[in-house]
Amino acid sequence: MIKLVGVEKTLGKQAVLRGVDLTIPTGKLTTIIGRSGEGKSVLLKHIIGLMQPDRGEVWIDGTDIARLKGQALNEVRKKFAMLFQGAALFDSLTVFENVAFPLREKLRLKGDTVTRRVEEKLEQVGLKGMGHKFPAELSGGMRKRAGLARALVMEPEIILFDEPTTGLDPLMAKAIHDLIVAMQQQFGFTAVMVSHEIPEIFGISDYVAMLKNGRIAEMAPSSEFVKTTDEEIREFIFVGGTVTAKGLPTAPRS
Repeated sequence: MIKLVGVEKTLGKQAVLRGVDLTIPTGKLTTIIGRSGEGKSVLLKHIIGLMQPDRGEVWIDGTDIARLKGQALNEVRKKFAMLFQGAALFDSLTVFENVAFPLREKLRLKGDTVTRRVEEKLEQVGLKGMGHKFPAELSGGMRKRAGLARALVMEPEIILFDEPTTGLDPLMAKAIHDLIVAMQQQFGFTAVMVSHEIPEIFGISDYVAMLKNGRIAEMAPSSEFVKTTDEEIREFIFVGGTVTAKGLPTAPRS
């Protein structure tokens, strides 16, 4: 389980996180929403240990990583993978080499073992036979798929998604969302996603949390979240008093 308790972070003179309390259920897809500049990506970086809080605790399966460093922190990070906005692929490496990179660098695997695992993941994300291509030869959606394959290849317990559909057209964004859901359901990892995709995220998320003024203003199952009585949150997820989402779920995602 992931649990943040009283997490505070100031960057420069700006207080970004002002006492975040958040519990993320194991084996579910939780999406964090909020206005631009609220610190959603900063929050993700605290969960994976790329940033340490000024105050507060960040618990990962019973270990507070808020003050961990070096090898102790790296051991906890083995549970994680992260898909960044731009997929963060190495331009000089082929798709196959990009996906194989963590297997070779972190696990020191070689030969047929690497080939088998990489090809398996490329097929699962719809990139079978594309391993020889370079990132520059791929569309935006295909780069996202390659990034997801690289995240999955380490078979992590937790995957963080930082705006995974940024820059994609609506149809491709839906395809990537559907792929994330399918992979999460197949492998059962805990997924934490930051997204601006309102209202689409209500149809794919188990839980939704909103970051507002440096704190979690509300968290609930996706079907319950839209029933909030908080006027600012309602204004954020509704437009002109009309639900922007067609067919918002009436029951949690199965």
